[in-house]
Amino acid sequence: MFDVALNNGVKMPVLGLGVYKTLEPSEMKTAVNAALEAGYRSFDTAQMYQNEELLGAALETSAIDRSALFLTSKVDLGNMGYQAVLDSFEVSLKKLKTDYLDLFLVHWPGQQKLRLQETWRAMEALYAAKKVRAIGVCNCLPRHLEWILEMRGVVPAVNQVERHPLRVGRELQDWCAARGIRMEAWSPLIRGNFNLPAILALAEKYQKTPAQIILRWDIQGGYVVIPKSVHPERIVENAGIFDFSLEPADMAVLDGLDIGHTISRDPRTYDF
Repeated sequence: MFDVALNNGVKMPVLGLGVYKTLEPSEMKTAVNAALEAGYRSFDTAQMYQNEELLGAALETSAIDRSALFLTSKVDLGNMGYQAVLDSFEVSLKKLKTDYLDLFLVHWPGQQKLRLQETWRAMEALYAAKKVRAIGVCNCLPRHLEWILEMRGVVPAVNQVERHPLRVGRELQDWCAARGIRMEAWSPLIRGNFNLPAILALAEKYQKTPAQIILRWDIQGGYVVIPKSVHPERIVENAGIFDFSLEPADMAVLDGLDIGHTISRDPRTYDF
């Protein structure tokens, strides 16, 4: 495994474990232990997931030092706004049993400019106080990011978005790259619906699983990935992406599957 440098110099593992919908303590502990044993050091949760406390408890029992871990959480929709962000962040720290986060993200931008700007002002305050090593956003389009950039403060380090072979997002990636914003893919495996002929053919060619082909495509294309799983064998499988490379022509094959498909809300219109 390897790290990538964010725009403030902080190193972020290119592969992490997503824990969305992991709500049973034993399931969380099994997944976290399997991930740590497989070499994962990055874990991605959110206030919205209602499992920060479970992740914190699972990590607390490990022998891995906190300084070797990379913990990400995200502001819930109901906690947008300056003071609510600050207050909810402290709750997240307690639940995760840590005194700082490595990355804190705005979960959804919504369509209200002033609300997003007030939220970002609080994120900047947390960053200035060194309570978080990097701050960023999720599901942001250029329009949302422009609202933040016009504040002329901290440029988001990360934009975590839905990204998979059916939703490539090249224009957004190029836009963010030009401004030093690292892209991160959530739901990179299309929630398991990835058995497409082109992907199966590449899996056969490289003697890898379809999931490994997709995750390799992601990291080779400049993304950080956080595939979700609670199954130890799949967690190990998802880490088996660092001993091969996809040829440029095969990267293009996967890029060509893009149909703009989404499995979630549309950031162009979604508000709350």
